[in-house]
Amino acid sequence: MSPRPLVIAHRGASGHRPEHTLASYELAIELGADFIEPDLVITRDGVLIARHENDISETTDVASRPEFADRRTTRRIDGLEVTGWFTEEFTLAEIKTLRANERLPFRDHSFDGRFEIPTFEEVLDLALRKGVGVYPETKHPSYFRRIGLPLEEPLLAALEARGWTGRDAPVFIQSFETGNLRELRKQTGVRLIQLLEARGHGFATSEELAWIATYADGIGPDKRLIVPADHDGRLLPPTSLVEDAHRAGLQVHPWTFRSDPELLAPEYEGRPEREYEQFYRLGVDGVFSDFPEVAVRVAAHRHDP
Repeated sequence: MSPRPLVIAHRGASGHRPEHTLASYELAIELGADFIEPDLVITRDGVLIARHENDISETTDVASRPEFADRRTTRRIDGLEVTGWFTEEFTLAEIKTLRANERLPFRDHSFDGRFEIPTFEEVLDLALRKGVGVYPETKHPSYFRRIGLPLEEPLLAALEARGWTGRDAPVFIQSFETGNLRELRKQTGVRLIQLLEARGHGFATSEELAWIATYADGIGPDKRLIVPADHDGRLLPPTSLVEDAHRAGLQVHPWTFRSDPELLAPEYEGRPEREYEQFYRLGVDGVFSDFPEVAVRVAAHRHDP
């Protein structure tokens, strides 16, 4: 039997605690995750922090802080006009005065305002203490490089300081962009993952996968590239993406698995275990999950002797 699929705690145990907080990562580790996933953005003074976006309007209490009211602005990021409060407008000291909030309205908000925003260094130190891997994503890397705050150099420096430079390091670096991954391939031996968004019902061709394999070790596809859905959310037959990626020598780590009833396809009848079972049968090498305990439980059951 193939090795148990990796369980990657998506923004930590973000189904239970506000995402990208040390509390979320710590709980994910307690629940059995193999890797914790910090999305990386950067402060005005060049410190990497864990946030899903550089716009922190929805994931922190910044909007309620009068001392930062004048920091609200509009920026053009990856072709889109975004209005909000942006990490690159704040020093780390200012960021540390903010507190994290739950982003999704249907999840538990009882922890809002209790946890600060962690630095990447703090996340790495936690992973080292607990013996788990880290799976950082560079968010909007071209944008940040263009404004003089590149993500890659401090990311690699932090990994190198811990001796994490080769394929045997407990690290995957992921990105939706291709240019920065190709550059990273020249600078580090750690494993790289090309993220893929769903494009209608299409998915990466064999030629595209072969090209990705020249610089990356795997793909992180939207799960709908593996099990598509129609416009009503009803599931369609699986594609051959997992098989095709494996043929190209690539690992496959789809995203994102969530137990919230609002986010489960109707075919699973409210049982998130069924979704994991389907994807594990299809041969994925890992999953990004907001609820890592479910991913761990199903994987362990399938791989018990």
